[in-house]
Amino acid sequence: MTEEIQKTFDQLQLGNTILYPTDTVWGLGCDATNPEAVAKIYDLKKREESKALICLVSDIRMLERFVENIPEVAYDLIEAADRPTTIIYDHPVGIAKNLVAADNTLAIRIPDDEFCQKLIRKFKRPIVSTSANISGEPTPKHFDEISDDIKNNVDYIVNIKDTKKTVKPSTIIQLRSNGEIKIIRS
Repeated sequence: MTEEIQKTFDQLQLGNTILYPTDTVWGLGCDATNPEAVAKIYDLKKREESKALICLVSDIRMLERFVENIPEVAYDLIEAADRPTTIIYDHPVGIAKNLVAADNTLAIRIPDDEFCQKLIRKFKRPIVSTSANISGEPTPKHFDEISDDIKNNVDYIVNIKDTKKTVKPSTIIQLRSNGEIKIIRS
């Protein structure tokens, strides 16, 4: 795994797109601070930039570096989550502008996956994570369900076996600075 993390890290450093296993489904990713790389993801998915994407951070400390003000309830939600949970935060900072939604929010998850954790820690920046499908098509549950269009156009495919036991998109919860909490996807 160490060699594959290094190869993937090198691709992210170059501003390239990756196809990689996450804690949920196989995802398309790139450096979340690089607007050109983020634009490549939108192009690859044939998705409008007005439809925001998720990014992954390694831990609370990294989260705190990229979100201006984290509501206290977020810490409780992260601690109590028994499945992958993505939280939409107000006022992200230091992130590619084309990754931030029009209402100045960003969806972020701390993955519980060894490969993702090691990669993000080595990279020291958030990584985009969006399902490996063309926008509007079903989310592939396993690597062999990913379309050739995606596989042939991504810059790098991580060479790790598809060993996921559960393959479901994450729960998504929006936390507003005014205290409002909204479940987007359960």
